[in-house]
Amino acid sequence: MSLWEFANPRKFMATTDRLVVPLFLLAALCLGTGLAWGFFFAPDDFRQGSTVRIIYLHVPSAMMAINTWVMMLVASLIWLVRRHHVSALAAKAAAPVGLAMTLMALFTGAVWGQPMWGSWWEWDPRLTSFLILFLFYLGYIALWSSVENPDTAAELTSMLCVVGSVFALLSRYAVNFWSQGLHQAASLSLDRDENISNEFWLPLLVSIAGFVILFVALVLLRTRCEIRLRRVRALELKERIS
Repeated sequence: MSLWEFANPRKFMATTDRLVVPLFLLAALCLGTGLAWGFFFAPDDFRQGSTVRIIYLHVPSAMMAINTWVMMLVASLIWLVRRHHVSALAAKAAAPVGLAMTLMALFTGAVWGQPMWGSWWEWDPRLTSFLILFLFYLGYIALWSSVENPDTAAELTSMLCVVGSVFALLSRYAVNFWSQGLHQAASLSLDRDENISNEFWLPLLVSIAGFVILFVALVLLRTRCEIRLRRVRALELKERIS
C-alpha cells in the first residue's frame, strides 16, 4: 500500500473512520497515567521542589507546539509540489491544535519560571522565539479564514508555513545557539549525563506519548471535518451554477 493512496479523500475517510475513537481512548489512558504518575507519585526535585511537576505538561506541550509546525510544513510542501488537497486540509486542521499547544507551553512556562526566575516572563531566546511562533500560528489561521478561494488560501498559508519554520527551529535549538539564555537545557537527551533521572523521565515519556496520540487523534478528526466542509461547499457551488 502506497502512502499516496491516502491523498484520496475517500480512502482517507474510510481508513481514519476506524482510528479516531481508539486513538482518543489510548490518549486518555496515556495522559491519565502519565499525569497521575507525575503529579501524585513522582518525587520532588532537590532544587525545584514540587514546582518541577509542571514538567509533565510543559515539556510535552512545548514539543508538540514545535512538531505540529513541522508536520504542517511537510503537509504544506506536499501541497506545493503535488497539489494533494488532503495534505493542505491536514495542515489547516493541525494549526488550531498547534496554537493550543503553544499557548499551553507559554502559560506553563510562565508558571514554572516565576518561582525559578522571580518573574513571569523574560526575553530569553527560546521564550521569545516561542512567542513569535505563537504569532505565526495566529497569522496562519487568520490567513486561511481571510482568503475565500481554498486553493489560493492553501498556497499562501503554505508559503507562510515555510517562513515560520525558521522560528520553529529556533524554538527547538535556541538553548544550543545562545548559551547565556535563562531557559534550561533539554529535559530529554541522548547524553546520559544531561538526561533527567528515571523518577521523572518515565512518567514524562508516558505523558509525551499521550500528547502525541491526542495530537494525531485531533488532527485526524479535524481533517475529516475539513474534507466534509469542502464537499458541502462544492455542492453549494454546484447548486448555484445549476
